[in-house]
Amino acid sequence: MEAAAVLRAATCYVLRLYITGPTRHSTRAITNIRKICEEHLEGRYDLEVVDITRHPALAEGEQIIAAPTLIKKFPLPLRRFIGDMSQTDRILNGLDIWAARENASSARSADPA
Repeated sequence: MEAAAVLRAATCYVLRLYITGPTRHSTRAITNIRKICEEHLEGRYDLEVVDITRHPALAEGEQIIAAPTLIKKFPLPLRRFIGDMSQTDRILNGLDIWAARENASSARSADPA
């Protein structure tokens, strides 16, 4: 179990944020998700921002019906979040970042190094 927790904590997250142009809501979502990623996934994430006004086929392929929408592509399970990404606790919980951090710190504190 401890090895699995450490592996999960080291996992690289693949995220895609769909926005609709340079709107205030889109800008806020970009700022908020980047802040979350830098604070909780530093060096362990790949965030792609897709403007659906410029790339509508990508949005259609992912069945995006509202924007901003964040999709966690990896690690599985795939998850979707709609809104400006300002509910940090909800995002962290949905991305399983809380669980990964708690498991990693439990594994470190149990290690008698």
